[in-house]
Amino acid sequence: MPDVSAKSPAGQSSPPLSLDPAQVRISQRLETLKTTESGLTAAEAAQRLAEYGPNALEDKTESKWRRLLNYFWGPLPFLIEAAAVISAVRRDWPDFGVVAGLLLYNAVVGFWQDNKAANALAALKKNLAPRARVMRDGAWTTIPAIELTPGDIVSVAAGQIIPADLLLIEGDYLSCDQAALTGESLPVSKKIGDDAYAGAIAKQGAMTGVVTATGERTFFGRTAKLVGAAGAVSHSQRAVTEVGDFLLVLAFFLALILVGAQLYREVIAPDDWSWDRVGSIAQYVLVLLIASIPVALPAVMSVTMAIGAYALSLQKAIVSRLNAIEELAGVDVLCSDKTGTLTMNKLTVQSAVPYGVFKSDDVLLFAALATQKSSEDAIDLAVMAALPAHDALDAFKQKAFTPFDPVSKRTISTVADASGGVRHYAKGAPQAISALVRPDSQTLQRYQNEVAALAVKGQRALGVAMSEDGARWQLVGLISLMDPPRADAKATIAEARGLGLEVKMVTGDDVAIGDEIAAQLGMGSHLLVASDVFKGDVKAGALPRSVVDAVERADGFGRVFPEHKYEIVKALQSVGHIVAMTGDGVNDAPALKQADCGIAVSGATDAARSAAALILTAPGLSTIVNAIRVSRQIFQRIESYIYYRIAMTLDIMIVVVASIVFFDLQPLTAIMIVALALLDDIPIMTIAYDNVPVAPQPVRWDMHRIFIFASLMGLIAVAETFGFLLIGMRWTLDAALQTMIPIDPGQLQTLLFLQLAVGGHLLLFSVRTKKAIFAPPYPSARLFWAIAATQVVAVLLCLYGVGVDAVPGAAIVGVWLYCLLWVVATEIVKMIYWRRAGRRDKNLTASHVALTG
Repeated sequence: MPDVSAKSPAGQSSPPLSLDPAQVRISQRLETLKTTESGLTAAEAAQRLAEYGPNALEDKTESKWRRLLNYFWGPLPFLIEAAAVISAVRRDWPDFGVVAGLLLYNAVVGFWQDNKAANALAALKKNLAPRARVMRDGAWTTIPAIELTPGDIVSVAAGQIIPADLLLIEGDYLSCDQAALTGESLPVSKKIGDDAYAGAIAKQGAMTGVVTATGERTFFGRTAKLVGAAGAVSHSQRAVTEVGDFLLVLAFFLALILVGAQLYREVIAPDDWSWDRVGSIAQYVLVLLIASIPVALPAVMSVTMAIGAYALSLQKAIVSRLNAIEELAGVDVLCSDKTGTLTMNKLTVQSAVPYGVFKSDDVLLFAALATQKSSEDAIDLAVMAALPAHDALDAFKQKAFTPFDPVSKRTISTVADASGGVRHYAKGAPQAISALVRPDSQTLQRYQNEVAALAVKGQRALGVAMSEDGARWQLVGLISLMDPPRADAKATIAEARGLGLEVKMVTGDDVAIGDEIAAQLGMGSHLLVASDVFKGDVKAGALPRSVVDAVERADGFGRVFPEHKYEIVKALQSVGHIVAMTGDGVNDAPALKQADCGIAVSGATDAARSAAALILTAPGLSTIVNAIRVSRQIFQRIESYIYYRIAMTLDIMIVVVASIVFFDLQPLTAIMIVALALLDDIPIMTIAYDNVPVAPQPVRWDMHRIFIFASLMGLIAVAETFGFLLIGMRWTLDAALQTMIPIDPGQLQTLLFLQLAVGGHLLLFSVRTKKAIFAPPYPSARLFWAIAATQVVAVLLCLYGVGVDAVPGAAIVGVWLYCLLWVVATEIVKMIYWRRAGRRDKNLTASHVALTG
């Protein structure tokens, strides 16, 4: 075995490693790494760098140009592009301009949404140390951290970021803040033989270590890889796909019938057919498909959610992924990180327990006297903050100070008071103080019992002692320390449960600490140790049912590592839960990205913010409740739009196809069809401002119900439009009716166009609420006036013949009266449906309660 003693930066050699278990472990690992006391040579480092790769995370970001081109590739874009090409070949430039404009509009809006998403891996990289102090060729030098390789010997001091995973082989003491990596709320003391993780921050001390892993092989890198692999397909994406598939199949089926009928009439039957007729049929069918299939649905949803994102920003919540708004509306399980999320992430003195003649204030004062004022240690800051009067220390002068180390586990201070008297004060781990004091058996028993009681409550105990001469010590008392809950956390959790959410705590701290916080917040006491649930052979994505059941039943988890958080989210998603995850550290990033809605709380790291879909900018969790309410309103607005869009698609497709097949009548021109799509969808974007109630329970896409109700409303609309067409056809043939209001076939097309525009928007007012159309909540002013303005435009087009045949004003009034009469029939059918659906839901809920007890 080689000599593995390493030289410190000062050039002093440390003693040879002994054969205690820690040193044996070091020797074995160093031998495996094939390193020496003088580190690697430049040649060895170059060879290993080529073998293991740079100490960095791989960037797999797709280029912006490629992402933009994706919006022109796929079934729906192909349809639009085909229609544009045919329009250009036929030199039908008005149709070409409208169709091409629709294609570009969808692509620009979709690309803008995608480009807003932050790159989580780029943010993770910022946490890696840019440079490192390394021994090469027997001499200490500073190099870029990206050039580190396994086997390098590295020096780390207070204030530096650990550049790679290290095995600590030399030095007295190193305190590492790895809360962002592991979720531990306090800095961790490291000694020889311990591992230090890349990305952790050295708070105190200095040590030397050998690099054991770099890049994606580090603890930090595995977390980053999980972030890269994480990500669930959003439910809104699935819903849009299902709606598109449903209408695509229906539209193609009706289009085939239309093509067959037209080909027979215009190409096969006549003797003088031409390719121009074939092109005309193809162009009309494609334009009809574009207007009927919701090609604008993704864009409308994006704009609606973007406006909703602005509303959330007013609630101190920034949306980095728009579909998170819809996901948050359906969340039924909220997995909340403890440190910095449910708690203050600031150690606080809970109480002081005096012994003997001492008082509580003495315990706090003497603990402060055993502390350096300049210390940034979390415990020292808590002790100083707990002093009843901060100027009490002004009368004392610190003459000597022994800092904390992992062996003695205490600090000792020699202090002179105003009269010149000298005393000694100590604070530290309870067992270290009791060994210093050596109390009688009765006092020791009480002392140990109180330490144990604090541990059960999840509180950390700090012993305090005082000595007149530095030899004989007196026990002054105990201080209990804890990271307390945020002031609004309990109320927020109660509100979340009132909205139908189950809240689970997920923490890197011990279960005892989690239990105490959970009890204070009313979250339940069934917390499990994560490693007991997720055994070494359990892999995410292949979880046994027993593990999934345990995750569902648990109120939370303690001793959680990044892999566990990721697996918890995956387990809940595997049984149909829509999961939100809150967090603030690098350790939360994989779970934040995998969750249906990852929420980075105020003060989160760059990695957490980039992986999350929702970023809170105000401290506390109350913003989440506000965001849930807003998101549920947004969800209902989008659902109303989908009801309306499916119904209108059925209306246009069935009426057009039936008219051509049965009456050899083209009811609408191609430009009318595209104009209808624009008149329908552009003002409907103001639905983002509509007044809707907040759903009392999580809402999610019920596609079965959506298709049934939307199809029912669509059939009512078909009956309305087809009835109007039949009346119009009779009117054009009846001489008596013609004397009242003369209408020719071209004008009938114009009136049918107007009826679809008027009837469609009246249908929206009906389907936007499950109550009667004249009952509150009423449409918002923006939605109402946007639709009113659109109707004015439609009336003016028809009245003055812009792009259509002009019609008399009396005919326009007749169209409005006809559509208003049909509103009554639509409302009757709607109310009957929702009453029956409501009774069915109540029966299903009662059956579920009975089965679950």
